[in-house]
Amino acid sequence: MADVLSQSEVESLLSALDTNQQPTVAKKSVRRSDDPRSQQITIYDFKRPERVSKEQMRAFQALHDGFSREFGAALSSMLRTIVEVKLISVDQLTYSEFVFSLENPTCFNLLESTGLGGHLILDLNPSIIFPIVDRLLGGGREPKQSIPGRPLTEIELRIVSRITGLAIDGLENSWSNICNLELSVSQVESNPQLVQIVPPNEVIVLVSFELTMNEMRGIMNLCIPFNTIEPLVGKLSSDTWSAYTKRVADPRQKLNLETSISKATVEMTVQLANTQLTAKEIMNLQVGDVLLTKKSKDQGLEVYVEGRPMFLGMSGQLSGSKAIQITNKIDHPLDSVNEKLELADLPSKG
Repeated sequence: MADVLSQSEVESLLSALDTNQQPTVAKKSVRRSDDPRSQQITIYDFKRPERVSKEQMRAFQALHDGFSREFGAALSSMLRTIVEVKLISVDQLTYSEFVFSLENPTCFNLLESTGLGGHLILDLNPSIIFPIVDRLLGGGREPKQSIPGRPLTEIELRIVSRITGLAIDGLENSWSNICNLELSVSQVESNPQLVQIVPPNEVIVLVSFELTMNEMRGIMNLCIPFNTIEPLVGKLSSDTWSAYTKRVADPRQKLNLETSISKATVEMTVQLANTQLTAKEIMNLQVGDVLLTKKSKDQGLEVYVEGRPMFLGMSGQLSGSKAIQITNKIDHPLDSVNEKLELADLPSKG
């Protein structure tokens, strides 16, 4: 005899047929605290590898923050108006992403660096470069100007080269503590996609500045390929980029300093010899006793300046007064090491 379905079983089958679904069983996933999958997951894009550390990115920011101030002052002096240059971002991305993010046409300057043995890119946005050219040609009276959608002419490129020259001088000064860039413009293009200095997937450091002149604003981009600066990544630390430029000593200030120091009074003493005696021998000393030392009279006497041995001399008498004649200068090991380091152009440790 066949089994007879109950009423509840029949209703369950009918409801399943009406919804065209099968009953499912909910499962609760339980994950233990010691499961490695329960730890925080960090997303990493293998197409955009982060080859520049955070400390090196901060070094780039400090370097070019000083450059922005120097370049803004030089640009304001040349244009006879206030031009504000502000560092807005320092990012790392691929070269293809950088190129496709630029406008076409634009002012795309390819800079060749003899010191780095590679190339850099300085891109000037048309929204700010045309107003600057107009200002240099005697215009710039209108608060807002229409930006033409065309490449720069030969005359405009010659004028823009003055702006690029100021930027090159500022970059060389800001990088002088790390290396001598020795930059020069090797090519200027309006279409950025025509210039490929590194493979499309190569990582670059993009430093972006905002230039503001009156009500006109524009972006200036500095592209630094990572493979160009890879030999210098060890120098991009807090102790090398803290001072963004080397100060050149003013000859007048140097002369005033030397004159003031030369008139300073210092203490000079002469040490005849030294020996060791016991306390009993010192107490038994009498007038006329002779002390024996291990120093020969031909070795010369040490002359101390502010407690530091500086010269060797011979004792004597001049015009009825005791005198010392300087014969040689004492060479200290640290001085010879510093001289060799200067010849080898290496940093010396004081």
